[in-house]
Amino acid sequence: MTDQIVVYGTTWCPDCKRAKRFFAEQRVPYVNIDIEHDAEAMAFVEQTNRGLRSIPTIVFPDGSILVEPSTAQLAEKLNLQTKAQRAFYDTIVIGGGPAGLTAALYLAREGLETLVIEKAGLGGQAGITQTLDNFPGFDEGIAGAEFADRLGRQARRFGVETLQAQDVIDIAPDGPYLCVTTRDGSQYGSKAVLLTTGARYRRLDVPGEKELIGVNVHFCATCDGAFYKGKKVLVIGGGNSGFEEGLFLTKFAAQVDIVEFNAAVKASQILQQKVAKKSNMTVTVNHAVKEFKGQSRLEAVVVQDRATGELKEWRYDGVFVFIGLSPNSDLVKDQVEIDRYGFVVTDKSLMTSLPGLFAAGDVRAGSTKQAASAAGEGATAALMIREYLKQVG
Repeated sequence: MTDQIVVYGTTWCPDCKRAKRFFAEQRVPYVNIDIEHDAEAMAFVEQTNRGLRSIPTIVFPDGSILVEPSTAQLAEKLNLQTKAQRAFYDTIVIGGGPAGLTAALYLAREGLETLVIEKAGLGGQAGITQTLDNFPGFDEGIAGAEFADRLGRQARRFGVETLQAQDVIDIAPDGPYLCVTTRDGSQYGSKAVLLTTGARYRRLDVPGEKELIGVNVHFCATCDGAFYKGKKVLVIGGGNSGFEEGLFLTKFAAQVDIVEFNAAVKASQILQQKVAKKSNMTVTVNHAVKEFKGQSRLEAVVVQDRATGELKEWRYDGVFVFIGLSPNSDLVKDQVEIDRYGFVVTDKSLMTSLPGLFAAGDVRAGSTKQAASAAGEGATAALMIREYLKQVG
């Protein structure tokens, strides 16, 4: 019996990728074993599955085993609530980051029945950040995971109901109400819905990237950094996120290099100074990543020197991409006004062009993409929703 979750799989298996992505989204640690490079692991999988190489085969600390589990089965195993207790709420919040949870606890304190639906782990991007150094009230900083846990507990203390590992697929007007439909077919009604789905790290969209995502190309150092203990990794992006995540990766990797497209990095001076002090970190500017080579594993990163045009091939064990954010607005992009970048446009009350649907945090056009300001927008949205509910009765 193991004291941690062990995932037996391969790098090419799509179900393995899905299971590992699920654990990462829920911030559940696990050990990954590639059976193609471990004869004992291969034998264990075959023995467990009566001679079949069925993957992923996942072993849990209690000794139980799931083979090729669905997302719903994984959620059930982790005791995550995926169905709400009632069919109608005063307010439904879609997204459980700082904006959504702050709004929810404000609303619940007012005595309003509030449901939060989050497809991943509570805390959003803040929850997978190594350390929040600039959130007011934490003079020595706070780990992102701890911050997320505290925020979730605080919301529940005021009676907020939270669903996790549940995806919203539709928001539709239904008379004076809005109907929210989740992927499992459940429908929940409300007079007000707050969209706080945040933003995701943008992809490079270069050849080879899509095929290697989840294998050797990643977007979360906290989730996947531990797989590169003693290895060499490349961080793409010279902003604050790239530098912060790069510094975190030095806890595991023997060498961490940062490459920036522009001629100068945009990271803060404090972060630049921290990186400069690291003997196992380098920064290269004015280079464009053009391609990832490799089939089942990363073999080379093709970059171009933008000053000379020279193409180079760099060898790394893994790559982490931090080149900006794209809004998670696909759910409503055909129903409400969005700007040219896909961010949701709101009025001064944070309501969108669809009556009763509000937006706050990183998904909203004009937001500053900071955890502290997201929490502030959540509080503002809660107050605006309270006034809106008074008006509509």
